[in-house]
Amino acid sequence: MAERRDSRGARMRSWVSAHSGLVNGLAIAVLALVSLGAGVALGAWNYVCRDCPSIAEIYAWEPKQSTKIFDRDGELIDELFQERRTPVDIEDLPEHVPQAFVAVEDKRFYKHGAIDLRGIARAAITGRGGGSTITQQLARNMFEEQIGFERAYTRKVKEIRVAMELEEVYTKDQILEAYMNQVNYDHGWRGIETASQNYFGKPATQINPAEAALLAAIVNRPAYYNPLRNPERARERRNLVLSLMARQGYLSEADAERWKQEPLPTERKGMVVGVNAPYFVEWVRDVLDDRFGPRLYSGGLRVHTTLDLDMQRVAREAMEEGWARLEAAGARGPKYADVMAEGGTQGSETQYIQGAFIALEPQTGAIRALIGGRDFADSRFNRATQAVRQAGSTFKPFVYLAALESGIPASHVMYDAPLMIDMPDGSTYSPANYDPEFRGPLTLRDALKWSVNTIAVQLGQEIGVETAAQVARRMGIRTEIPPYPSTAIGAAGVIPLQLAEAYATIANGGIRVPAWAIERVTDAEGRVLWEPRRPSPEVVVDSLATAILRDMLRTVVDNGTGYNARNPQLGNLPYEVPAAGKTGTTNENADIWFAGFTPDLVAINWFGFDRRKRILA
Repeated sequence: MAERRDSRGARMRSWVSAHSGLVNGLAIAVLALVSLGAGVALGAWNYVCRDCPSIAEIYAWEPKQSTKIFDRDGELIDELFQERRTPVDIEDLPEHVPQAFVAVEDKRFYKHGAIDLRGIARAAITGRGGGSTITQQLARNMFEEQIGFERAYTRKVKEIRVAMELEEVYTKDQILEAYMNQVNYDHGWRGIETASQNYFGKPATQINPAEAALLAAIVNRPAYYNPLRNPERARERRNLVLSLMARQGYLSEADAERWKQEPLPTERKGMVVGVNAPYFVEWVRDVLDDRFGPRLYSGGLRVHTTLDLDMQRVAREAMEEGWARLEAAGARGPKYADVMAEGGTQGSETQYIQGAFIALEPQTGAIRALIGGRDFADSRFNRATQAVRQAGSTFKPFVYLAALESGIPASHVMYDAPLMIDMPDGSTYSPANYDPEFRGPLTLRDALKWSVNTIAVQLGQEIGVETAAQVARRMGIRTEIPPYPSTAIGAAGVIPLQLAEAYATIANGGIRVPAWAIERVTDAEGRVLWEPRRPSPEVVVDSLATAILRDMLRTVVDNGTGYNARNPQLGNLPYEVPAAGKTGTTNENADIWFAGFTPDLVAINWFGFDRRKRILA
């Protein structure tokens, strides 16, 4: 056998020597073909991947994070997002969390590179799909637009290319951390922290193996395995993950079986935000959108506001009680519950009784509570900041303040009697009181206490309606104030927020401080990006005249038309609290107002219909 092999070798060497030119030519041809094939392959590779992210883009990549809006004490009000996500560090997680994902998604994750040839072969043989490593999945989730989700070889090539570069740039733990923060859940949630807060009401750092297995189970098909919608599917998939964890040595068989007995979540928990102050959040969002653009929804900003969520909740409860009382008393139009039962509002105006509420600090202008309507989901129109409604008797203090500034004392006597004023068009204007009885001679203090229309109109005529309008404008009213006699009793329209600013000026001794809501905006690390400049306080009306008016308005609350604030059966505000305010109604009782304040807080409350009409039959 050895001699035969030696003889054959000798003959081969002789033949090669005799035909060396041919052999060299063939070798060159083969090398050329290989090079050509490699060049074609490389060209195709580069062509398919021409839109893939560069190494620089991969280095610079940051996950989209929701913007969080906080109240004055740091309590979360709401989030703005394209994808709701809060990142978490892998070293802060219990080890069974990453183990669950590795067990079900890529059991050889720490052994292979960007791709797993065994996994690909297994998927090809079984025909069951899969085969993508965690790194490939991360590549697809990180760069969705560049890679795409279509079922085509080009997508797979891009995915592999980016995955290989990810493995060059990041460690395995960094890749797994990014993957867990990037995975998609149902409801628009991204990442395990958001899912954990919503499913379990606690951070991902505190979840047990059964909960970790559920989070890992869902990502394969988020809607299909959603435990809130499809509990049996979710349970079966979770238990599979627990079995895989046991099979791969992460859990004992006994522990896996024990964790399989854990119940699934049945309702959304935690992070239920946005229900208390949606109109406030939308108002803030509108301001920030102009400044930050798309970054507002993906940049992980932190917006610190002046809102007091505790006060907001109390205000909401009070408004709900007010709406219920008005509906029980026979408010015209359909009831809110009936409209909702039929699918909600169909047009631009709601048909049920509406309302608005504003509370702010007079010394600072900081808004502490804001309610713009009854149901933000049904009507986004913000009645607190956009609605122009007749002010009714809440406008009278501006007339009285103008009189006090002109030197007319609170003790000045005028007559409550029938009044007729000739108008330029030849008609006659004759104001009526809420009470049909006329009271005769009254001081200005008593006339304001009982909200006597005839005296307010007379006073407006005496000092000039335009003079009163100028006072109102200086104090914060920016809507049109026509110079008509009826303006003195609130025929002009006002916006609730502006009325709150004006009453805050009274509470603050004639010093106007414009209302504001945003304290500062930072990035996720706390670096300040924007701190709005607050307008300087400005003395706009005489302080002595304002002090007298403030005392007159206290009389209104103590024993006048605003007594319901003190009434033990209603407001139950103790007399020890120095409160002042003014009630207001308009013609046909189409608008109901109360503007009240203490030394530290101003509150404006309005009830009415979107389309003006009498509230009660």
